[in-house]
Amino acid sequence: MVETVSFKNKAVDIAGHLHLPDAFDEEKKYPALVGIHPAGGVKEQTIGEYARRLAAHGFVSVVYDSSYQGESGGEPRLLEDPTARVEDARCAADFLTTLPYVDTERMGVFGICAGGGYAISVAQTERRFKAVATVSAAPMGEGSRGFLGHLSPVAEQIRTLETVAQQRTAEARGAEPAYAPFVPETLEEIGDDTPDLLREGYDYYRTPRGRHPRSQGRFLLTGMDRMYAFSAFDQIPELLTQPLLLIAGSRADTKVFSDQAYELSNGPKELFVVDGATHIALYDVPDYVDQAITKMVEFFAVL
Repeated sequence: MVETVSFKNKAVDIAGHLHLPDAFDEEKKYPALVGIHPAGGVKEQTIGEYARRLAAHGFVSVVYDSSYQGESGGEPRLLEDPTARVEDARCAADFLTTLPYVDTERMGVFGICAGGGYAISVAQTERRFKAVATVSAAPMGEGSRGFLGHLSPVAEQIRTLETVAQQRTAEARGAEPAYAPFVPETLEEIGDDTPDLLREGYDYYRTPRGRHPRSQGRFLLTGMDRMYAFSAFDQIPELLTQPLLLIAGSRADTKVFSDQAYELSNGPKELFVVDGATHIALYDVPDYVDQAITKMVEFFAVL
């Protein structure tokens, strides 16, 4: 069962899907999960499939399009604002607490790719989330300041910020917005040295495999300054005391981020490595997703 729902993040209307368990009984109380989609993604893609599968195991699961993206409101469009993304998850928790069949003492959060980073971030200060799980976590701040765990030289980061500043000035004076892609936009951009994350990202987001008309796979360039200023990991050692599950593929070029989060955590934690899986394979390859779901169901049983 899937219901179309909406809730607010301040003045922004957030469009969501509420996945309900099989044989749902509104007189019962259920554990509930908030699911956070990858950067450039929407609720109908991989995050929705995970929510559907988790609901089949008895979890009420809400997923949504983030502020400024998909069917949700907010201007400017395609802004990837980490602070708003974290607040979206808090507002999703608010929404769940209004449902009479949700046990508000048994709520968790999960995210895929950038959504995994945001799940870790929100759990550090949102105590209504009693457990947090990630799949192919790729934190937006740490990821934007470098590439796949390799920090960019400070001079290069400053050059990027100078470009953003110039673009903001141009747009303030009437220029058209500039955008940057999360994944290659054409097959011609992919070469022998293209990392698996981008090569397979093209296959998922730009072909019928996972393409969705509201998932544009790009972001507003002038939002890069907010990404640079954000960290999903900075308070893990002190504030992330809830159980943490990190799921990563053994062949994922982003596994470095799950390794980092695991090392930083001082609370209950587990790093579950899916043998043979890449970052994107955990989005939709049946055998790998089966393994991830089985582990998540076992993990969220703590709720």
